[in-house]
Amino acid sequence: MDLILWRHAEAEEGDEDLQRKLTNKGQQQAKITATWLRERLPEHTRVWVSQAKRSQQTAAHLKLPVSVVPMLNPTTRSHDLPGLLQRENNESALVWVGHQPWLGQMCAFLLNQQWDNTLYWSVKKSGFWWFEIKVDSHRRIEAKLKAALTPNMVKKDK
Repeated sequence: MDLILWRHAEAEEGDEDLQRKLTNKGQQQAKITATWLRERLPEHTRVWVSQAKRSQQTAAHLKLPVSVVPMLNPTTRSHDLPGLLQRENNESALVWVGHQPWLGQMCAFLLNQQWDNTLYWSVKKSGFWWFEIKVDSHRRIEAKLKAALTPNMVKKDK
């Protein structure tokens, strides 16, 4: 399965975390990243977003149906996320649009195959990490990193 962990683009400041919207810059970031991803995503890719408006606005640029998955909210414990993968089949493709710190912690887990609270990878705003995931018969997750890019890296030259 392909798993793309995509951080939401730049958002407004605010006290109501789930209601924060993308800034104009964030809209541009999301559009650039989504354009690059859309050209490369496997057919039948599913897109899961958190309940946060900023993650939903980021994903909207893919122009694909989305599913709101509360487990991807900003306050999620990253240790709970592998269970979502273990229920999927190895042929699926998923895009999770979410938040730090759990995105960075999930990247560290996938690359190191263990949880260590001191390991944390920075996922830039509207950046993504694309993994090839295999779940074996014992429900263990094996991951290979295919790409890790930011909007500045995928932006087409004019």
